[in-house]
Amino acid sequence: MKKETISIVVACYNEEEALPLFYHEILKIKKELKKTDVELILVNDGSKDNTLKIMKDLCKRNSSIHYLSLSRNFGKEAAMLAGLTYAKGDYVALMDADLQDPPELLLEMFAILKSEKDVDCVATRRVTRMGEPKIRSFFARMFYKLINKISNIEVVDGARDYRLMRKNVRNAILSLKEYNRFSKGLFGFVGFNTKWLEYENKERIAGETSWSFFSLFKYAIEGIVSFSTMPLTISAFIGILFCVISFIMILVIVLKTILFGDPTSGWPSMICILFLVSGIQLFCLGIIGEYLSKTYLEAKKRPVYIIKEMDKERTKREN
Repeated sequence: MKKETISIVVACYNEEEALPLFYHEILKIKKELKKTDVELILVNDGSKDNTLKIMKDLCKRNSSIHYLSLSRNFGKEAAMLAGLTYAKGDYVALMDADLQDPPELLLEMFAILKSEKDVDCVATRRVTRMGEPKIRSFFARMFYKLINKISNIEVVDGARDYRLMRKNVRNAILSLKEYNRFSKGLFGFVGFNTKWLEYENKERIAGETSWSFFSLFKYAIEGIVSFSTMPLTISAFIGILFCVISFIMILVIVLKTILFGDPTSGWPSMICILFLVSGIQLFCLGIIGEYLSKTYLEAKKRPVYIIKEMDKERTKREN
């Protein structure tokens, strides 16, 4: 009887310090999963350090390790998509190399999928944000509250990309061909029965995160624009509201001029109003522009990622 296979997809960007430590932890997990084959798919997302060299060394050392190297830094979403595309296991896991995703949880995830046939995916969420800057934690909580109110899909607060899924879930994700990807939303969109495992936040084992506050902010905007048109509705409502206010103000000015004349005072307040209205107009145009830019990128039909090289064993399997 053929053994079942778990494919572990790991998107890596400048992880030369963390990758060897991650590899040793995965070896421990493989020993526990004696009746199951485990393949490790490492995706180099245009790293500028020795991450690719370490991947190649690990690949030579262990035949169950494969690597893909993208032609440049396309972003984590693209790297995860590349890994999912080339994962051929009966079960597919998404993990980070920095060990903030506890590898030991993989054993519990697999046990749940084996024992509970109605569960299609086991995902993880952090119940604490210990070690994170308070300002980042605050905005993260606000983001989850906002997107769950304005979107028709659920994005669980503290949800991580770390999850183990059956092959049918992986196939459903790959069937979504959009260029602008927000994985947490995509998993919510495809549905399937998902069981959540909670754990306390862990700090990186080595290296530095590539996620700055600004990059997280851009990622949040990506999620909102991808899964909600509510901002467009809000901008339209603001436009209607100010049209009504303007009409009322015109009536007030006309009546005031007829009854009391036309004094020249009030220029400072007028300038403040002009700045306010202009600012709101630019804000609404910015919202519309964000949606138009996403439509523009989708219409180009450019590939989400480009592979520069992969290990020889993976090349043979693809051919």
